[in-house]
Amino acid sequence: MSKYYLVVNPHGGVKKGLGILEQVKPIFEGADAELTILETEYAGHARNMARTLDFDGYDGFCAIGGDGTMHEIINGLMNRMDGQKLPIGLVTGGTGNSFMHDLDCLDPVMAVKRIITNRKRPIDISKVNANGETLYAFNIVGWGMPTEINILAEKMRWFGEQRYNVASLIEIVAFRERLATLVIEGNRTVGDFGFILGCNTIHTGKGMKMAPLAQLNDGYIDLIVVHKASRWKLFKMFPKVFSGKHIADPIVEYHQVRTFSVIPKEENVLNIDGEMIGNTPIDVEVLPSAIDVLV
Repeated sequence: MSKYYLVVNPHGGVKKGLGILEQVKPIFEGADAELTILETEYAGHARNMARTLDFDGYDGFCAIGGDGTMHEIINGLMNRMDGQKLPIGLVTGGTGNSFMHDLDCLDPVMAVKRIITNRKRPIDISKVNANGETLYAFNIVGWGMPTEINILAEKMRWFGEQRYNVASLIEIVAFRERLATLVIEGNRTVGDFGFILGCNTIHTGKGMKMAPLAQLNDGYIDLIVVHKASRWKLFKMFPKVFSGKHIADPIVEYHQVRTFSVIPKEENVLNIDGEMIGNTPIDVEVLPSAIDVLV
């Protein structure tokens, strides 16, 4: 008999966690799996659970949610005092599901059917030194436009799923100056950048194929560097991010790296896995196959 923790947020995201729980519980039960169901009560609760719960006798740490939930769990696991790690089983249920897009598993029922096979897959994690604070990312580490877009999109939730696209267009029009030093495995470049994005997943935002060559466990961070360009050039590039063709655009550089640093002229907040946390300057390194997921 398999035994899993299953975390559900009854209030957050799109507020459908409890409905998904009722939908998937019979699948776990049909596989003779034992569930310990835990409801989160505050922001960061899933992180604290993953950091402190007793893992003895358990086969997986599962959760109903999206990228934000996954981010919390990973940061909890990576900060455990005993060093123990359970494989993570994510049941699709968030507003942003970049990770499950990569796994081609946006249906929560299908996600649970994969979990109960207990088949493990290792994934890389990015370790981020954000101005002295250590954070961990499984999806993206973004500076520049991705941060401003996410902040603006959160204020436009009434736009629904299109809010990221609308916010992106507004930020292109804003045309901010972003002066920084970029260090790629020891090689320094100084410039005015649109954005710098380190990716472990292909997808980010709502279906954007920001890093079309990314693999979850290849030991590399896919680094997308977009240089400052005219508004017209940025407008022309933007639609290409949904197909991945933007990487052929002259204003875009695409690297696969093990380390990179961003040192902006001014201190800025970061977009880490869709969460507005941490501050620049940042040093980022890949931790190959640091976490297992149940797929």
